[in-house]
Amino acid sequence: MEHVGEIEKRLWSVRERIKAPNGTESNLLLRSLQRALYKDETSRSVLELSTGPLFGGEQEEKDLASGTIYVLRSKSSHPVVAENREVLHKIGVTGGSVEKRIANAAKDVTYLLADAEVVATYELFNINRKKFEQLMHRVFEPARLQIDIKDRFGNPVEPREWLLVPLFVIDEAIEKFKDGTVGEYLYSPDAARLVQTNNTYRR
Repeated sequence: MEHVGEIEKRLWSVRERIKAPNGTESNLLLRSLQRALYKDETSRSVLELSTGPLFGGEQEEKDLASGTIYVLRSKSSHPVVAENREVLHKIGVTGGSVEKRIANAAKDVTYLLADAEVVATYELFNINRKKFEQLMHRVFEPARLQIDIKDRFGNPVEPREWLLVPLFVIDEAIEKFKDGTVGEYLYSPDAARLVQTNNTYRR
C-alpha cells in the first residue's frame, strides 16, 4: 500500500512534453511547469479539449466589424407613397457605402422602383445584421406598408420592408437597440410611439 506522501511525490515527478510554437521541444517536471505558469500573468492552461481556442478566430455569419444603419425615404410618385411620404421609411444596415447600396434603387423593387433619399444614418460596431433586421421587423410589424406595385416586367409585387413610422420613433428604436432594450417594445400606430410589452425579445 502506497502512502499519501509517496503518491504525491510521484505526481510531482510527472514530466510534461512541451512543444513551443517555433517547433522546439522540452521535457519539464509538472511542478516546474506549474511554477512557471503561476509566475507568468499572461499564461493560460486549457483544462478540457471542449473549451476551444483562447481567442475566437471566426466571425458569425452576417456579423460586421462595423456598420451603418440607414433610414430611407422614397421619391416614388406612387399615390400611396406620395400621400405618406413624410412618415414612410425603410430601415437597413450595410458594411459599405450607403450611397453605393442605393445607387440602383430605381431599378430595384425593394426600393419601390424609385430613387431614395437618405434621411438618417447611425454608425455602430459589432452589428449582427440578421438579428438587427429581425428585431426591427418585429418592433415595427404593425406599421408595415401594404402596397402592390408592378416590377419592370409588369408582374405585381408587394415590397414588405417599408414602414409607416415617424423618423423620431425610428431614432428612439435605434437608441434602444444600442442599449439592448428594443426587444421590450412594439410600435403602436394609434399612439404613434413605442409601447412596452410583456414579451421580451432581446438582441
